[in-house]
Amino acid sequence: MNLSIQDELQPSAEELQRYVTPVFLEELARELEFVKRKRKFSGSDLATICIWISQRVASEPLVRLCSRLHEQKDCVLPKSALGKAITYCLNQWNHLEAFLLDGHLEIDNNRSERSIKPFVIGRKNWMFSNTPRGARGSAIMYSVVETAKENNLSPYHYLLYLFETLPNIDLSNKEEIDTVLRGQRIYRLDAECRKK
Repeated sequence: MNLSIQDELQPSAEELQRYVTPVFLEELARELEFVKRKRKFSGSDLATICIWISQRVASEPLVRLCSRLHEQKDCVLPKSALGKAITYCLNQWNHLEAFLLDGHLEIDNNRSERSIKPFVIGRKNWMFSNTPRGARGSAIMYSVVETAKENNLSPYHYLLYLFETLPNIDLSNKEEIDTVLRGQRIYRLDAECRKK
């Protein structure tokens, strides 16, 4: 990306938060796609601009928080609960800022948390996992069901497909299993297994 473009785009975080709404971002994406087609910009230049804008919006509150934590660190007792919390937060700061370095990373893990919620809620119903084999079987089943959900497949139809297909293949052949679980055969499931 041309650095002069980035230097020209230096609004404050408050201005960005006021004007950069979801609707604005959708319109910006459409305009950037149009500009990309008309002016032959590379996709990486446009992606860099969008990532830079989102990082600028997200980083300003973190900068304020970090400076506030450093101010408060000297004002509280280090062994107090607040002192320990501030020290812990400052020690983990590099990890907290990691999402700013890559535009594909999310600041939270809400999607992961939502995917395991049904199993956390129902954990008392699944007390049969009192052996390592039972726990392994549960983990495999949960993984298959959540993978189907993540790929927008009906878990019921996907499990039916697996139960019908897996007995008819050589289970010692890892390539064939991989083909069934991840590969080409899954695409014929689209019409039958896609969630409506």
